[in-house]
Amino acid sequence: MSRLSLGLAAFLLTLLFAGVAQAVQPDEMLKDPALEARARELSGQVRCMVCQNQSIDESDADLARDLRILVRQRLKAGDTDEQVLDYLVSRYGEFVLLKPRFDLQNALLWGTPVLLLLAGGVFMLWSARGKRRSPLPQPLSSEEQAALDTALKRE
Repeated sequence: MSRLSLGLAAFLLTLLFAGVAQAVQPDEMLKDPALEARARELSGQVRCMVCQNQSIDESDADLARDLRILVRQRLKAGDTDEQVLDYLVSRYGEFVLLKPRFDLQNALLWGTPVLLLLAGGVFMLWSARGKRRSPLPQPLSSEEQAALDTALKRE
């Protein structure tokens, strides 16, 4: 095997086994491993409001650090996972969740693409049925044909 292919194989293996870098600092971690595992799980569900396409667990932003600390404080205070998420949503809005909840407020947002597809399908079926039902044009009567011939001869 050549040096180039060995280097390429090593690079690909490095990419394969490279995980997402965690931004959690050692001073943020909880001493209780069960609480820390819950904090990590919750941090993976919360959006960094600065980076917006990263969870607070992955982000190095100062706000993400503050949110990670807040999550851990709420867990130490005895909140359930749902209570922690509810607290963050009440404070920052539904946008703080990487996977928004399905509720009445955003049902229209979730359902609009489905409704549009259904409406388009119904319209296509309706218009196809209408074309099938339209009668074929009748041939011209002899008087109509004579009038048409006369009109064409004038031009």
